[in-house]
Amino acid sequence: MKTRVFTFHSDPGHAWLEVTKQDLRGLFIVDDISGYSYMSGEKVYLEEDCDALKFLKSYQLQYGKMKIDEKHMDGESFIRNLQSYKA
Repeated sequence: MKTRVFTFHSDPGHAWLEVTKQDLRGLFIVDDISGYSYMSGEKVYLEEDCDALKFLKSYQLQYGKMKIDEKHMDGESFIRNLQSYKA
């Protein structure tokens, strides 16, 4: 299986892991994500403190390796203006 690459977005105050709704469905954790994460279309931005860790642990158990691509913004991230996550 090809190693997946996920993007970890951060700004000076917080960080989020970018995944898709399909990723969450595949791991059966759609209903386990909090409203502190955000969404836009099929993309979900998992907050770093709980949701991202939950995803990463589940992904690693089911699929093994992954890579993380980090993207830092010096100002406020666009993610803060997105809709809160809803299953």
